Amino acid sequence: MRFDDDAGLDTSEVSDLRGSGGGGGIGGRVVLGGGGLGVVGVIIYFVLSQLGGLSPAGSGATGLSQLGSGQQVSNGSLASECRTGADANSNHDCAVVAMINSIQDYWDGQFARSGRTYRKATTNFFNGGVRTGCGSATSDTGPFYCPADSEVYIDLSFFQELQTRFGAEGGPFAEAYVLAHEYGHHVQNQLGTSNRVGSGSGPTSGSVRLELQADCYAGVWGNHATTTPSSSGKPLIQDVTQDDVQRALDTASRIGDDYIQKNLGSGKVDTSQFTHGTSAQREKWFNTGFTTGDPARCDTFGTNNLG
Repeated sequence: MRFDDDAGLDTSEVSDLRGSGGGGGIGGRVVLGGGGLGVVGVIIYFVLSQLGGLSPAGSGATGLSQLGSGQQVSNGSLASECRTGADANSNHDCAVVAMINSIQDYWDGQFARSGRTYRKATTNFFNGGVRTGCGSATSDTGPFYCPADSEVYIDLSFFQELQTRFGAEGGPFAEAYVLAHEYGHHVQNQLGTSNRVGSGSGPTSGSVRLELQADCYAGVWGNHATTTPSSSGKPLIQDVTQDDVQRALDTASRIGDDYIQKNLGSGKVDTSQFTHGTSAQREKWFNTGFTTGDPARCDTFGTNNLG
């Protein structure tokens, strides 16, 4: 996946909290229990804590200037380094900004075509820990969306974790899938879907259906990624290859409930604890969105066949 060198970036959609000391609390339990919606979710927090595998807060995090502990990054620094698609092609943080811009540009247009108004959501970069409208969280929670404040939160070291701990192939489009999943939750929040879903677990629970729909919405964006114009009138993303798609599907396969329980947990699969769907289901629904490009095909609540 490459970005158009001449397309402009909008850093106002990102808030850089790294080094701000915004953490606190025990993290994953608080934020997910408080309504946060994540690509891996509370299960990974408990699995890793039981194994003693939680990484030190902020370890392995990547940033614009390799910040030391306690140093504050300003959005002015982000804005000065991330101006165009050329910056996104050479700087990882700028690439993440570009992904967020593209995802939100798509949903802004899609809502407008449906006679609705899309309210853009800020993505917060943080190291170690962060306080949110859903409570406090640590990096070990993984990326998540908080419906209470309508914002996305991510420690960018998670993308490294996907490769080193989960065994995913990684790559820019795989990372974009993770972000697009979180923005899928923002779409659900604006449409009122999130409020109609209970907090229970299980293979056909509302929680699983909500997460699989967010995967499908991520695929829908992926289908339109190379044709969605930015505010400057040019699509930010120039090409999405078959290898990109396979890497996204590989990532989906590594964050299914069954994969996490079997490979990172006790080795046994307990379907009663499913909250996000199996690896096969996550692949299926991302692929459904990607191949159709139609949000209407993402009705995981109106089917008895989740995959």
